[in-house]
Amino acid sequence: MTIQSIIKKAMKRLELEGKLLTPDSYTEAFCKEAQKAGMQTEDCNQVDKFSKTLNKDIQKELSQYRIKTMGELARFLISKINRTNSTICSEQLEAQGTLTKRILQVVEVLHNAEATELAKQSIRLLNSSPSTGELEQFRQYWVNFITTYDDTFLNKLRVFGNVDSNNLRKTIENLNISQNRSEANGDRGELSRIASLLVSSFVPSIASSVNDKIALLSERIKNNPSLLDSASIESEIKAVILLRIALDKESVKEMIESLDGVLDKLSLRLIEMIESSDESTVEIQKIKAELESYNEHTSSNFKIAHKKLFIIATALEENTQMLSKDLKNHSNEVAILSKKVRKLEDELEKAKNASKEDFLTKLFNRRALDEFMKVKEAEYERYGHNFTIVMVDLDHFKSVNDNYGHEAGDAVLSAFAKILKDEARSVDVVGRFGGEEFMVILSETDTNGGAIFAEKVRKHVQKARFMYKGKRIEVTVSCGVSERKLHTSLSSVVHSADEYLYKAKKDGRNQVAYKK
Repeated sequence: MTIQSIIKKAMKRLELEGKLLTPDSYTEAFCKEAQKAGMQTEDCNQVDKFSKTLNKDIQKELSQYRIKTMGELARFLISKINRTNSTICSEQLEAQGTLTKRILQVVEVLHNAEATELAKQSIRLLNSSPSTGELEQFRQYWVNFITTYDDTFLNKLRVFGNVDSNNLRKTIENLNISQNRSEANGDRGELSRIASLLVSSFVPSIASSVNDKIALLSERIKNNPSLLDSASIESEIKAVILLRIALDKESVKEMIESLDGVLDKLSLRLIEMIESSDESTVEIQKIKAELESYNEHTSSNFKIAHKKLFIIATALEENTQMLSKDLKNHSNEVAILSKKVRKLEDELEKAKNASKEDFLTKLFNRRALDEFMKVKEAEYERYGHNFTIVMVDLDHFKSVNDNYGHEAGDAVLSAFAKILKDEARSVDVVGRFGGEEFMVILSETDTNGGAIFAEKVRKHVQKARFMYKGKRIEVTVSCGVSERKLHTSLSSVVHSADEYLYKAKKDGRNQVAYKK
């Protein structure tokens, strides 16, 4: 790295740290960047060079001040020379630090949350050997607190007595709140009773639920009955009462509509039942004609009409009994069919669990892959037959679903599965591991062989034309390869292949990663 590049980085550091461009700040930034780049410069070592020429006591004292520039060293030595008694100066500094901590501890227990928190942070800072910059930062925090502090909230207490903002204890002791409290308690009790009655009147007498607006106002009045003294609450109460009446009206309307519906259905069913009996229909028509022509001068015998109505009632009873019997028969049939459906669902679930084929890609599914891996592991442990696992994942597959739809995604998965089958040998096992991730178990194959296979698949996919509804979808894959012989267990091989797949994706996708 050149001096020019270090100078640029030093200027950039000053800009990021918000420091002014002074000789000391520039020297500090330049030396940090030079040290970071591994470059030794004489200017950056001058402090150490000159410090070593001083006596050990001064060197020890010098190390406590974290001096980094020649300017700081010069100011330290000048201060050292000007001191009449270094022991007295050190004691004074220690005493000042202790006094500052005690003042902060006093502030910490005062009744102001912001000042308490700032005091706690300041104490922690003083206990951690802070730098000059950190001390300056916290000094500004205290300046900001004093500048923005507002004690006008104490004016709310003036209704109870005089307020002395310089003596909070005296202010509290002189407040006359006993009489005001008793009067307020009496008024509050009366308001609470009125509020309770008013809230009860808000509840709809017919509607089954309370509107959110009613509930909100009820809760406000219940928690703060003094709201009833304000003029603004009157309009809200009127609005809520009107809303409560509207809710009751709406509930009555819904009930009537529901009853009308039930009566309509009942009437239709009764008509159907009556019409199913020819005898009843004829009688009803005669009775209807007689009733239409009936008036106070008619000579018709009403006992005959009564008899005819009784015939209709009998027909209705018989039809109702037949309907009830039919319903019971149908109910038994439905129960039998329901049992058959549950049995078929159980058998279907068992068939799904027993299946070893992925329904979309027609490759082996995860269950089958697990069984094949167990077989390969047994062959390896007994006969030493090596095998390699290749994990393959479609890059940016989510964007395919988002941009073209899930049907397009399914089409891409099916087409890719065919590519994997075409590239694999008959002795290899190809399956869908989950989602857009696939696994290939290569028999009698080492890492290099697995990498060659994975690279063939990658190139095949890159050149292939994945089409959906006349649109070409760009598809690439990433692969991770791991060999059984290089690991202590089957799970370690699978984990390793997955880790290499993750590395391939992290390094830019559309590539094969393996142990080289």
